Amino acid sequence: MGPPTASAKLTLSYPLYAADFDPSNYDFLVVGGGGGEGRSGIGNKITLIDTSQKNEIKEVVDIDLSKSEDSVMSLAVAHTSDVWATVLAGINSSSAEQQAGRNAHLRSFKLGYPPRRKRGADTTKDTADGESAMVVVETKALGKASLFIPSSASKKETYQRVLRLSAPRKDNGIRLGAMATGLAPEGEVVVFDITYPSPNITDVRARVPLGKGVEAADVDLIDNKDGKYRVAYCTDYEVYLFQLSPGSKATSPEPRLLHGIPHPDVFASSSTRPKFRSLRFLTPNLILLLRNEINRSGAELFLLNVANGGLTLGTILLHKRLHRGIKSASALSVTLLPAATERPSASMKQNNMQHAIAVAGQDNSLTVLSLDHPLVRLPSTPLKFRTHCTLHNAHPLQITSLAFSTFTPPADPSTASPQYLKLASVSISNTVVVHTFPLRPYPPPSSHKKTPARYVLHSPGRSEAAQMSWSVLVSIIVVALGAFLLQAWTEIRGGTPEYLGAKGWLSQTVHDYIARPYMFENHSMELPVIASNLPKVEDVRARAASLNEEVMEEVPSVEEVKEKLVEGLEAINEALPTGNEIKHQVVEGVQSAKENIPDTAHFTNSVKESIHSIASALPSGHLRSFLTHRHKSSEKALISSDSHLIVRGTGTSLSTEAHHDAEQLSKQGRRWEDLKHDEREIWKKRLAEAGEWTLEQGETVLKGIFFGEVGGIVGGAIGDAIG
Repeated sequence: MGPPTASAKLTLSYPLYAADFDPSNYDFLVVGGGGGEGRSGIGNKITLIDTSQKNEIKEVVDIDLSKSEDSVMSLAVAHTSDVWATVLAGINSSSAEQQAGRNAHLRSFKLGYPPRRKRGADTTKDTADGESAMVVVETKALGKASLFIPSSASKKETYQRVLRLSAPRKDNGIRLGAMATGLAPEGEVVVFDITYPSPNITDVRARVPLGKGVEAADVDLIDNKDGKYRVAYCTDYEVYLFQLSPGSKATSPEPRLLHGIPHPDVFASSSTRPKFRSLRFLTPNLILLLRNEINRSGAELFLLNVANGGLTLGTILLHKRLHRGIKSASALSVTLLPAATERPSASMKQNNMQHAIAVAGQDNSLTVLSLDHPLVRLPSTPLKFRTHCTLHNAHPLQITSLAFSTFTPPADPSTASPQYLKLASVSISNTVVVHTFPLRPYPPPSSHKKTPARYVLHSPGRSEAAQMSWSVLVSIIVVALGAFLLQAWTEIRGGTPEYLGAKGWLSQTVHDYIARPYMFENHSMELPVIASNLPKVEDVRARAASLNEEVMEEVPSVEEVKEKLVEGLEAINEALPTGNEIKHQVVEGVQSAKENIPDTAHFTNSVKESIHSIASALPSGHLRSFLTHRHKSSEKALISSDSHLIVRGTGTSLSTEAHHDAEQLSKQGRRWEDLKHDEREIWKKRLAEAGEWTLEQGETVLKGIFFGEVGGIVGGAIGDAIG
C-alpha cells in the first residue's frame, strides 16, 4: 500500500458517464451525464467542479441540457485559459431527429470559471468595491456538428462512444481529436482537427470504416514528434495503428494490425476469447492495453511495443494480472510524470519517465500502478508494473470513467512546495470522488543537488545489476547467519567441539535442559565413542551350532513317530467298542423294545431313540487326535501303518474304530479316496461340525481312512433281532 491518500466525495443529481480535468489547471474537473431522453425527474447536465481542496470538492457551474436529447456519454476539455475552458461532448440528438437522419452528436461548450485569485497574489489589494479584479466569462453552448456517416439502420441508435484529444503542445501547434461510434450497424473511427472551439464536418482529417458489426472499444492518439500523429484503436480482439499529418485533408488511411487475440484451439471446450477494454499511448512506440478475461475471470494489463513504425506486428513486452477482486475492468486512465528537463544527464538515462496508471474494476475498486521506462528504451531495459495502492469500494455502484490530472513539474524542485497528482472517478450512483496522491522528488534534491529531479508516484526500482548485487548480498548474509546459528546450536547440544563458546551463552538451567540428551560422558570435548558389548562373530557361530545340536536332539526320528502313532491307534482301538459290541447293544435294545412297546409306531420311535443314544455315546476326540498327529507327521509313514480306521456316524455324531483287517472294514465302509465327490463334501461337513477336522489340515490326512454309516450296523442288527 502507498502512503495515506486524501479523498473528497460529491453527490450530484444525475448519473455520471464521463469526466476530464483541465489539462493546465488540476483545480477544475468537468463531469457529464444524465438520465437520457424522456426520463422525467433526471436531467442531463455538464458540471464544473472545484477540486482545489484535498478534502472537499464543490460544484461550481452547471449546464442544463435538453431532456428531449440523450445524456452526455463522453467529454474532453479541449482549450483552457485562466478564466474559461472549452469542452467537447458526445450528446445524441432526440430520437425524432435521429430517425430523420440528423444526429448532431458532437457538442461544444464554453465554461466560465468563477472569479478567483491567482496563487501567490496579494490579498490586500482589492478594488474599490472590495472584490478582486477578475474577469467573469459566460457559460454557454458554442455549437454542434455531426461527423459520423448517418446510420442506415431502421432504428438509429448510433452514439459517440469514445472521445479522445491529443495532449496540448508547447508550440501551440495543431491538435487532433478522435472519436468512435457505439451501437452502429457499421463501426467508424473519425479523426478531426480541434484547433477551433467548435469543430464541424470540414475539420475531419481521417475516417476509418470498421466494417459491419465491428466497433472500436477505445481509441487514442499521440504526437509522433515528426510532424505526424499516430492513432491507435482496439476492437474486441485486435489492435490497429495508422499515421496521418494534422494539416492534411480528409483521408481514408489503411490501419495496420499490431496485435490480435488468437482463436481458441478447435478442441477447446469454449470458443470464447478475452476482449480488449481500453488502450492508451505511453510513448509513440509503447501502447498500454487493458484486457478482460473470459467469463469475468479477471483483467490484465499488457505493454505493447510498436516496431518499425507499425509496419510489423507489435511485441508484448510486459503483462500484469490485476488483483483477484477485479473480475472485469470498466475504465482506464494514464498520465505522464515527466522529468524536469527533456535532456537528462548521463545519470538519468535509466528510468527517467514514469507513467501513473489507474484501473477501475467491476467491484468498484481503483487500482493505481506505476511504470518506469527511459525516453529511449533499449532491448535490455527492465520494465515492471508496480502497484502503488488499491482503493476498495470507491463508489456504491459501477465506475464509468477515470481521469488523471495533468502534472507539470516545477522549475526548481528544491524550492517547490509539495506536489500532488489527482485522480477523479465518476459512477452511475451520481457520485464524484477525487483522490489526491502526494508525489515525491526523485532523486531527492538534498542528495543530488546538481541532478535535475523529477517527481514520481512510486519510487523506481533498482537497476537490474543493483538488484542482483543486493540479492546476492542478502543471500550471503542469510547463509552465514544460518551457519552461525547451526554451529551454536550443535555446540550447545554437544554435537561438535567448541569454537564459538556457545555453551556459556545460556544459564545453567537452560543449558542443562537443552544439552542433556546429547552431552558426552565426563563432559569431554572429544567426539563420543560408541561402547558396545556385542560378541565376536566366532562366538556367535559357535553359539548357533550349539543351539542347532540341542534342537536336533529334541526332534524325534521317523521311526519314533511311527511307534508313537501305532501306540496311539492301539489305545484308540481299545477305547472304542467293536462292531459286535455295538450290534449286541442294538439287539438287546430291539428285544427290549419289542417286549415293552405295544405297537409298531412306538416301537419305531424307541428304536430311533436307541440308535441316537448309541451314536451319542460313541467316543469322541480320538479321531481329532489321530488327524492332528497325522497332519504333523509324515504322510507316507501314516498310510503304511498296519492299523486302519473306520469312521461311522450320522449327522454330527461320529465314532471311530481301529482295525488291522482292511478286508473286513471294506464291508462296513469305503476308503476316503473311493468316495464320490458329493459324499466327500458331506463327510467333510460332518467332520468339521463335530470338531474332528479342519480345512487347514487338508484332505490328505483323510486318505486311507474308511467311512461308513452307523445306520448300516444298526439296521443289520435290527433286522436280525426282528427276524
